[in-house]
Order: sequence, then structure tokens, then C-alpha cells
Amino acid sequence: MAAHLSSGRVNLTALREAGRRELREFLDKCAGSKAIVWDEYLTGPFGLIAQYSLLKEHEVEKMFTLKPGRLPPADVKNIIFFVRPKLELMDIITDNVLREDRGRSPQRDFHILFVPRRSLLCEQWLKEQGVLGSFIHREQYSLDLIPFDGDLLSMESESTFKECYLESDQTSLYHAAKGLMTLQALYGTIPQIFGKGECARHVANMMIRMKREFPGSQNSIFPVFDTLLLLDRNVDLLTPLATQLTYEGLIDEIYGIQNTYVKLPPEKFAPKKQGEGGKDLPTEPKKLQLNSAEELYAEIRDKNFNAVGSVLSKKAKIISAAFEERHHAKTVGEIKQFVSQLPHMQAARSSLANHTSIAELIKDITTSEDFFDNLTVEQEFMSGIDTDKVNNYIEDCIAQKHPLIKILRLVCLQSVCNSGLKQKVLDHYKREILQTYGYEHILTLNNLEKAGLLKPQTSSRNNYPTIRKTLRLWMDDVNEQNPNDISYVYSGYAPLSVRLAQLLARPGWRSIEEVLKMLPGPHFEERQQLPTGLQKKRQHGENRVTLVFFLGGVTYAEIAALRFLSQMEDGGTEYVIATTKLINGTSWIKSLMEKLEPAPF
Repeated sequence: MAAHLSSGRVNLTALREAGRRELREFLDKCAGSKAIVWDEYLTGPFGLIAQYSLLKEHEVEKMFTLKPGRLPPADVKNIIFFVRPKLELMDIITDNVLREDRGRSPQRDFHILFVPRRSLLCEQWLKEQGVLGSFIHREQYSLDLIPFDGDLLSMESESTFKECYLESDQTSLYHAAKGLMTLQALYGTIPQIFGKGECARHVANMMIRMKREFPGSQNSIFPVFDTLLLLDRNVDLLTPLATQLTYEGLIDEIYGIQNTYVKLPPEKFAPKKQGEGGKDLPTEPKKLQLNSAEELYAEIRDKNFNAVGSVLSKKAKIISAAFEERHHAKTVGEIKQFVSQLPHMQAARSSLANHTSIAELIKDITTSEDFFDNLTVEQEFMSGIDTDKVNNYIEDCIAQKHPLIKILRLVCLQSVCNSGLKQKVLDHYKREILQTYGYEHILTLNNLEKAGLLKPQTSSRNNYPTIRKTLRLWMDDVNEQNPNDISYVYSGYAPLSVRLAQLLARPGWRSIEEVLKMLPGPHFEERQQLPTGLQKKRQHGENRVTLVFFLGGVTYAEIAALRFLSQMEDGGTEYVIATTKLINGTSWIKSLMEKLEPAPF
């Protein structure tokens, strides 16, 4: 089925539909009433593909979370496990199956659905535990790329970066290549592939090999994408470490966005009733969905936070003026007209109230002294000031025992902006961190070093200043209100990854050969032959469409910067973003931390 471009955006519904179809087919194989036992990590991503109503239509009556012990009672014929192929989850499933009462009648049938791939290792494990034979259907559901928004796809594979760079495990790269093949089956072959980094090279090789092995997968669809750009996260280790300064980026930095939902402190959202004081404050966090379907959010999500206030106050004036109109409605026709607009106006008013509350919550933090001091140090490092000596602010934060992740983000940022730290400086930081936070963190420091985030300077040359100047990564005169450059997303720093995408589109990477050589991993270009008659003849003024795939994670600030490039008048390129995971500095560093329990004595 062909997919088309809709209103300047690639229409990702075809992908969601394909996912729903595969799910329906599997559910129909398990005839009769069903209960699903969920691997908790999968519920969020699945929610973006299929609502509960779809499951209900296929006789799903109960849903449980996977946990050890007996399965909860459910009067159903089928029990289906939806799980990632992880051995620790197989142990829980084994426990569930073995505790099933075999004497009960009628007996329940077991099935297992691996997401995104079946695993021989897991099936072997279940066999050794003596339960493999209990499963009637053992299948896989290839949930590779999940549409998060009109221009955003994610695999939501939380450990890709760690697996690729610390464990040399390329399973998730295989899933990425598979996801790209699915995408090409729906949206046509992508004629040009560019890439930078070891993982990018692997993914491109796998795609080329898959295409050779399944020549029938070539289909006669006009290609929607002109170019695929594969980027390794470790080509740009700097960007995720810095504090994002867009509205959406800050929501993620402070509260964490999970599968498009955010949980916020409820007190700002309590309805204010006259004369009651604050006695019945809600205690449950307020859960909101954040995506482009909400008009106001679509408008402010990618703005620098300092530009959000003025938009909100402008909107407030427009909305109250619209509500005032009701006093002027005299005729029946005018009253009808007003009433028909009411639902839209009320939705706009509640959306405005929510975002005003969120902006107030964020402002409390961004106006704090600590936020300012932290940001000042980050910006000094990124603009190349004092990156080669022990930083006083970092030392003070360690002495006051600030959260460890904050310290690690700053120390790693300093290391990356200095192409590694002098051994003396590095040893000093390590000693301070271990003495203050505990020696169990030595493994975490080791992981950060292996990943290239916190390392000794190997050559006497620091390449960062050259990279910074050539790629114009630091802009002194940044306009946060009406930006003219992507650097507005970090109030001065232009994300290196996005700068590479921008320069690839114009004037091309040949102009920056020298700098590309300084960044880790190979850079390459591949062409995929299109069947005759499918070559695109570009209409005058028609934009090129580039899919940028971040292997190892992408931040909301980078997404905002790419959207900014898509909207540029003379840009000529529209971007769709894909990634293995949506990350921020905190979640990224967390994924590299080792949980070593301190000794019990």
C-alpha cells in the first residue's frame, strides 16, 4: 500500500496501520477469550500503536502486568505473554506457567509474543525449564519503529547506546536495519544513504545485504524520502550532555517525558475554589499527553523557553476576546455561530491553562541560582573557556553532594569539550567522586571512559576548538525570540549532529572533509538503484525529504533544531527524525551507570 506526503509532512499512518494489522492477525490466531500479560516496558510504546478498544474487539478481556507468582484469576481461554526477549523475563514466565493449576477445567492455553524478535536463547531457556511445550503459539511482533508524532519515529530501545559501545552487541542495529526495510516497503526505496560512524556503517551494510537477499522486497512505489542520513550518537557526545533550553526539552529535563506522556506535580493544576483555602489538594500526579495534535503545544514545543511566555499571554488575550464575543451575539444566527465554536474555544482555554501551569513550574527552576550557575559552566565549556583545568563549580557541587548524575554530566561535558582531560585533572575528579558518592561508582566511571565520554587526553592536541569554529557550533549573538539559526535550542550552542545534517543538505559534506575526519567513525555514501520509472522529477519549489536516523538516541532539542531547518523559507529540505530512543542527558548517563550494591557491612 502506497503512502503519500501529507501537508508537507510524511504521512506516518501507514506505518501505524501496518503495526495494527500484524497485531490483529496474531490475536485472531488465539481463538476465544484472552488475557494479556504485559512486560511493563512495552505498554507505553504499544499504546502509541493500538488503543485498548482494538484489543477489546479481538476478545481481550483482561490485562495483567508480568510479575512472579501465580497469574491472577481470569475466566479466559487464552493467556498471551507480550514480552521483550530477555532472560530475566523468561524466569518470571516460567514461574507463572509452573504455578498454573493443571487441575482446573477448562484449561487455559498459553501463547508468547516476542517483541521485536523471537530469541533462540529465550526459547532454549524455556525448554530447559520444561515449559516451552506449554506455549501453543510462539511468534514475534516486529515493533521496530513506532510513530511518536507526525515527523518522529522511535524504536524505544533503552540500552542501544550501551550495547553498541560497551558490549559490542549489535542486535539493536539489526532491528534498526529491519525497521528501515519495513519503512522502505511502505514508502519506497530511499535512493541516497549517507552516514557517519561505526554503527551507521553497520546498519547501511545490513540494509544493503537484506535488499540483496530479498530482491522481491523492491516495490513500485515512488520514493517518499530522497535521502537517509545515519548518524552515530558517539559522533556527537556533546549535545545530550548540555541542558536543553526549548520548552519541550526542559519539560523532559525536569519531569521526563515517557512515550509522549508527562507526569507533573498536581498542586499547580488544582481548580481554585473561592474561600476554601488549599485544603483538598490532589496528591496524584497530573498526567498529560504531549504531541502536535494539540494546537498550542505544536506552536510552542520547539521554541526557546524564553520565547514561550509572550506566546502564552498573546493566546490568553485572543481567547478572552473570543469569549467576550458572546455579549455581542444578538441574532439567532450569531448565537448559533458562537455556540458551534464553543467546544473548540473551551479546549483552547484548558490547553492554555495547562501550559501556563507547566511554564510556571519550569520557570521556578530556570530562575533559580543553581540552574543559572550550572548553565553558565556548561556554556563556558561549550565556548571553549577553561576546559583544561579542575572547575571550581564542579568541586563545590561535589562537596555539597549534589545529585551524582548532575556531576557526571558536567565532568563528561568538560571532557568532550577538551578532547579528553589531562590525566591529573581526570584523576582528581574521579577521586573526589568516589570519596563522596561511594566506591561502587568505579564501574560507572569505567563505562563512561569506555564510551568516550570521560577520558584522558591521548594526544597533546585538542580538536574541539577546530571543530567548533569550522562547524560554527558556538554563536555569540543568538536570537531566542525570532531565531535565525539552530543554536537557539541551547541559547548559543548549535547541536553538532544537526549541523552535520544541515551542511549535508547544503553545500554537502565535501566542504567539511577535514572536520569529518576528526570525528569518530567512517563517513560514507551509498546509492540504491530505483526501478525504472520511479526516479523522482522534482517539481520547481518542491522540498527534498531527508530521514535522519540517530543510532544511540536523540534529544528533543535536536528534534526542535531539525524542525526549525524544515520550516526555513529557503531551506529546501524537510526532515523526518528516527531514533533508537528519545533521550536526555540524565536518562542517557543513567543507562551507562552500573548498579553495584554497596557491601552490607
